[in-house]
Amino acid sequence: CDIRNFVEIDDRLGTAGQPTEAQLRDVAAAGYAAVVNLGLLDPKYCLPDEAGLVASLGMAYRHIPVKFDAPTVADFRAFVASMDAWEGQKTFAHCAANYRVSAFVALWGELRLGWSRARADEHARRLWQPNETWLTFLARCRAQVDGLG
Repeated sequence: CDIRNFVEIDDRLGTAGQPTEAQLRDVAAAGYAAVVNLGLLDPKYCLPDEAGLVASLGMAYRHIPVKFDAPTVADFRAFVASMDAWEGQKTFAHCAANYRVSAFVALWGELRLGWSRARADEHARRLWQPNETWLTFLARCRAQVDGLG
């Protein structure tokens, strides 16, 4: 897949940076049934109507705008709720560069996929080095979310 920073987690979950319209069509053609977007609606990088395009391609869509400089536990809980709702469906999660998503998927892997803390931390650092804000976010989520303490 040629989407920026694409990572296939398993046959059910793929993650990446912001896809183009053509790349979203490829995501649908690859059998994905749902898209979760953690990026902001920033015209510098987002699509003009990603929700409409995803719906027109027959996929479910959830936008959880995560501020890069201020991610919250509530954002992560919303992500978990979406992933739980789509359990068993092939899901594509993205943000601008797959940095936000890598942290969220690391936590989700620990919570739902049985990943060790080491594996989760390795995944979070696969594409970038989380800064102090994101390290604090990871610690806060782990302290507050059932099963991550």
